[in-house]
Amino acid sequence: MNKAESVKDFFASRNPSMRINDQFTIFERKVFTSKTMPYNRRDFYIVTLALGVGKLHFADKSVEINKPALIFMTPVIPYAWEPVSPKQEGFFCLFTEGFFRAKVSDKVLQDSPIFKIGADPVFFINETQQQHIATIFQNMLREFHSDYIYKYELLRNYIILLLHEVIKMQPVINPFKHQNASSRIASLFLELLEHQFPISSPQYSLKLRTATDYAKQLSVHINHLNRAVKKATGKTTTEHLNERIISEAKALLLNSDWSVSEIAYSLGYKYPTYFNNLFKKQTGVNPSSLRQDQLV
Repeated sequence: MNKAESVKDFFASRNPSMRINDQFTIFERKVFTSKTMPYNRRDFYIVTLALGVGKLHFADKSVEINKPALIFMTPVIPYAWEPVSPKQEGFFCLFTEGFFRAKVSDKVLQDSPIFKIGADPVFFINETQQQHIATIFQNMLREFHSDYIYKYELLRNYIILLLHEVIKMQPVINPFKHQNASSRIASLFLELLEHQFPISSPQYSLKLRTATDYAKQLSVHINHLNRAVKKATGKTTTEHLNERIISEAKALLLNSDWSVSEIAYSLGYKYPTYFNNLFKKQTGVNPSSLRQDQLV
């Protein structure tokens, strides 16, 4: 993977003549009918009303989009889009975190369960929901091309409206409250772990590699961290670390052209042999074998 793709980079590689704004842009998807979005991390959010068949690849997962869907992608997760059907319709809007900075709506964006780490980015919708959401996008498109001096305030509100529409589709979940100190420490550990990823360059080496590294970062004793994580999750700190590293390794093996040695180094392994041993122990296959199987 290359460095995180910006809004300018995104359009420069597809249609440099298009009218865009660095912080917010909206288009109809049919403009990019035959365009594949390569696997990469972006420095912007993207919300898509997808009408047409395609495949969304993110992290080490792939989802077939074979019916109308609303898709939310964040700067945290690298992803790729592979169109399958020749007809690709709907809309997409791109916006940066700065588009919401210093606004009342900041909290709505940051606290939205849709953009939380580990959240499902795909929401399949019915015909009634499709018509309603399409109307929101049409209004956004019209305002984006208008001369209204407060149009960007209005566009922020439309994005928030989309977030609320999707939240309403989800089951009602009572806000989670930490029951004790162990639960709180485990939550902080898991959040810190997720923030180490994705890895966007083979020149980067994972900084927090061991349970001791995380204990120092969280200012707790290593034994206290291990007990808290085990009590709250049923898994050891090391088990969580290994599972997340293997998940990232799979994503890099399947979606990048980095060598196995480069992947091992980026994941904090000085010697590729150690990485190979862990990968085989966790998955039952060698890293190179997983990549070869995809090519067959």
